[in-house]
Amino acid sequence: MGHAPENTLASIRKALEFGVPCVEIDVQYVDGQLIVFHDNRLERTTNGTGILLGQKFAYLRTLNAGDGEKIPTIQEIFEEINLQAGVNIELKGPDTPRPVVEFISNMRDLGWNDDLILISSFNHRVLKQVGRLDPRIKLGAMMVGLPLDDAAFATSLEAYSVHMSLEFIDRRFVDDAHSRNLRVFVFSVNHPEDIRKMNDLGVDGVFTNYPERVLKEKKDGHTIGWI
Repeated sequence: MGHAPENTLASIRKALEFGVPCVEIDVQYVDGQLIVFHDNRLERTTNGTGILLGQKFAYLRTLNAGDGEKIPTIQEIFEEINLQAGVNIELKGPDTPRPVVEFISNMRDLGWNDDLILISSFNHRVLKQVGRLDPRIKLGAMMVGLPLDDAAFATSLEAYSVHMSLEFIDRRFVDDAHSRNLRVFVFSVNHPEDIRKMNDLGVDGVFTNYPERVLKEKKDGHTIGWI
């Protein structure tokens, strides 16, 4: 989203141009459709107004999501990526687990194996529900803050990874997560000094709006990944 409107096909195309191994999208279930949209209101990223949930899909598709882009469906995002990168699906609503799990099941038939898809959320209840619906799906437990028991919360969810805020991540947490065989991804890491700091902490990857900055660090000899 540092180069194109967030959660749009234009931003996905730009990410693929940079050669990212994975993209992150925000998914909500509205009017029977899985749409890619971050906020619970329309004003910040579109020319619409009001609360997202309860809107008709037909109306949402008339909105300008930036530079003339439409609010895309998850199907359109996957078609655009076309197996060129993995996808981290962040669930943004309580009704998302079942339709997203069903969608992923359909994508497997089109060549999307389970190593290419990760489901994450700040709502650990919905992650638990996803795990019950399909234990093959990798889970990413999101957190802002530092729990007293470090990464134990993610272990109890049987998660694949923990996604931590840049403001709180520290070496103790990274080491604890790794001791539990969890991967550590940090959001949102956009400044070169923060990218280098995450490399020094030994995190497994970062969420960034500027993939080219992470690319430069990799070319300069740093080993950090991105997501």
